[in-house]
Amino acid sequence: MSSHEARDPEATWRVVPVYALTRGRTRSAGQEMPIEAVVTANELADRHNPALQVEYREVLALVSGPVSVVEIGAALRVPAAVARVLVSDLANAGYLVMHLPPAAEENGRPNAELLERLLDGLRSL
Repeated sequence: MSSHEARDPEATWRVVPVYALTRGRTRSAGQEMPIEAVVTANELADRHNPALQVEYREVLALVSGPVSVVEIGAALRVPAAVARVLVSDLANAGYLVMHLPPAAEENGRPNAELLERLLDGLRSL
């Protein structure tokens, strides 16, 4: 427990360890999803299937627009690895659409197009 959580009256306590939410998995069973990936909801997600586990329904409630896996983890107060598994499960089940970042160049450097978009975004601030 951090000192911030102790002072925050709205901090919620988890009875179940966060990795129990993923049944101990640290990787998705489907396509590998980087934590910087962005996801969007589709028509199936709008139905909010009540049979889904509570954490999955919480993820779907957060995805009203494009949102990154890291942002979902922060909102749920779980590690990024747990958020990645939850989001990957929903994407594999057809509830979310995954938007992967551009691949790196052969030399390992970031894609030039990505860097240009980043610069444009910074300049617009």
